Amino acid sequence: MSVKKTNVIVVVSDTLRTASLGCYGNKTVRTPNIDRFAGSAAVFTEAYPESLPTIPVRRALHTGRRAFPFAKYRPLPWDIVYLPGWQPMDDDESTLAEDLAHGGYHTGFVTDTLPYFAPGMNFTRGFYQWQFIRGQQQDRWASVHAADPSRLGSIHNADAADPYNSSRYHVANTDGYLTAETTCTARTFQWAMKFLEDNQPVPFYLMIDCFDPHEPWEAPPEYYRLYADGNYQGKTIVHFPYEPDLAGLTEQQIADAKAHYYGLITLVDEWFGRLLDKLDELALTGSTMVIFTSDHGTNFGNNLWSVVGKPSQYLLPGTMHLPLIVRDPAVSAQGKRIDGLRYNTDVPATVYAAAGVKPSQPIDGNNLLEALKDDPYRGAQAYVTSLYDHTAWYRDQRWWITATVDGGNPHVFDLQADPKLSHDLADGGLKGESAEAFKLAWEKILKDAGGRLNDYSKTHFTDAIGQKPTSL
Repeated sequence: MSVKKTNVIVVVSDTLRTASLGCYGNKTVRTPNIDRFAGSAAVFTEAYPESLPTIPVRRALHTGRRAFPFAKYRPLPWDIVYLPGWQPMDDDESTLAEDLAHGGYHTGFVTDTLPYFAPGMNFTRGFYQWQFIRGQQQDRWASVHAADPSRLGSIHNADAADPYNSSRYHVANTDGYLTAETTCTARTFQWAMKFLEDNQPVPFYLMIDCFDPHEPWEAPPEYYRLYADGNYQGKTIVHFPYEPDLAGLTEQQIADAKAHYYGLITLVDEWFGRLLDKLDELALTGSTMVIFTSDHGTNFGNNLWSVVGKPSQYLLPGTMHLPLIVRDPAVSAQGKRIDGLRYNTDVPATVYAAAGVKPSQPIDGNNLLEALKDDPYRGAQAYVTSLYDHTAWYRDQRWWITATVDGGNPHVFDLQADPKLSHDLADGGLKGESAEAFKLAWEKILKDAGGRLNDYSKTHFTDAIGQKPTSL
């Protein structure tokens, strides 16, 4: 009699700050379901994206291979973002879902993450079932010309001259969809739970890619009220400019946007909890590995440069630090906290290992289950590198370092002396120990990149109507 394969669920929550979760120390945001999940799982404390933002991260999660260093950038027409690495997977590279399908798994994928939907993206490869949940961000779904005029007047920039701006699309797409049961998050997890009901007799792999709490930040009223002070009279700012110096925003505007952001986190937490309950109801918990993570975070101004959003030239912990929580039914790791530097490419490597399926092509990343079973530092990296647009990043257990792809504009922080990154040792010029640290870090960045980093800053790409979209 054959032994049933382990089921696998991977949940990605976009732009979820590690520092906004109770299981990582937050005392304000209500995340009871993620926290109870963490109590039954292993919490990795030092996970980072191998590259970012949205689409480069997905390339790594779907293939198990690094998108860094964006050596062959090929943009798509009619996309919404043009950044190095923002492109489909290569046609000749295998995917995790394809390999699992060949290995006897029923594969499923549900997402409301808009960049997946761009013409020419190919991330549904390998999935026997998949569903795009429409209506997030500037999804070309509802008519901007039929948007509710009263709501247009309440959202910052929604009444701008450009009728196709992202705030106006947000209003059009969410008219009638801002209740807890009808948001994109709700519909994403509802599809996932139906998938579980339909496929419980067979081994399955399910990827749930939830766009919240990414912008636009407008939570359903009952979730917003959990964190709002009730006195804000301005317009709802659903998308920050990605800039330093608070981007010219007032403290009240930032606090109100943060209330919406927190509300969306609690919304995600509610539906993730329902997913966990569905696993219990169907008696699948004991046979299903669940991984919960994000692609990156964001910033709300409480940093050295008062950065808000996630501008690529300021790669701070608010952007870079990932939540990564793993529950494996075969390993008892309840509430275990595991240090050591990890990449998000460890997620697909772990899925392959749990499924007992061998990758058809070489992959990057390490199996996290080995750290659960044996030495908790097993598979940890001595250092990690990453790339976002034209900024490279390096971190080891002492140094946090960034620079442009040509090695310019360095920022150097000593994590031992300055864990909150309050003092840039490169300010005023590199010298002494910080200069030597930067030199060694840059050598390792270039080594990981195969010897060089391409500079696309002089290359200009536009969409099909002659504009260069910038919304992430």
